[in-house]
Amino acid sequence: MDDSTTSDAARSRSYIVIPARLASTRLPRKLLLRETGKALIQHTYEAALRATRPLGVCVAADHEEIAAEVRRFGGKVVMTDPQATCGTDRVAEVARSMPDMDIFVNVQGDEPEISGAAIDLAVELLDRDDRAVMSTLATPIRGRSQLDDPSCVKVVCNQFGEAMYFSRSPIPRAREWDDTLLCREPPCFLQHLGLYAYRREFLLEIAQLPPSPLEQLEKLEQLRVLSAGKTILVSVIDEPTIGIDTWDDYRAFVSRATIC
Repeated sequence: MDDSTTSDAARSRSYIVIPARLASTRLPRKLLLRETGKALIQHTYEAALRATRPLGVCVAADHEEIAAEVRRFGGKVVMTDPQATCGTDRVAEVARSMPDMDIFVNVQGDEPEISGAAIDLAVELLDRDDRAVMSTLATPIRGRSQLDDPSCVKVVCNQFGEAMYFSRSPIPRAREWDDTLLCREPPCFLQHLGLYAYRREFLLEIAQLPPSPLEQLEKLEQLRVLSAGKTILVSVIDEPTIGIDTWDDYRAFVSRATIC
């Protein structure tokens, strides 16, 4: 479908779900950190509200402390199964109760600087292509330390903009390294951004599949989708969002938020 001729009436009905887990390995209880004066989950919620295509936002919480914080700042929250194994399963749990929505966007709770435009683009990818069932975003990697960092998830795509693999390892792996590889256009290396849009029926199907061996090995739930033989559309943007995984990440975010 040509996006330039897509009317508002033809757009899919979409909704944002922010899966929120109280426990976290590298940065305990990070979604409740509030050195900026607001909890991290509130920053992410307010960022998600800037998207114009989705019809609403909610937090899919696994613990009453998260739920209470969301209610405190006036957000919408849905309690989900504490035993859910990943964010996708929490989003699917919300989707089961909302049959009138066509697309669900999974925005990770530790992405306080995600742009509304990025969320809208993920939805737009599915509105453009009726054959696609899932979409996500990536951004160029321009630093060697970022490329080598296992917390920076990399993705490689084919010529049609479809994901071939996601990994914590540097992919593709250059046989002979040259620093100019980091400057090439189109970019050689892409960082996957923690944002997904799913068609509802596909989301419910994926939630019923067991975690794949690759997913369990890399601890990347999107590998469940590729292992099942499904297609993930990827669009490359030049404005990366910055997830909060460590204390250094959080302190850097606090500094940026304070300056703003």
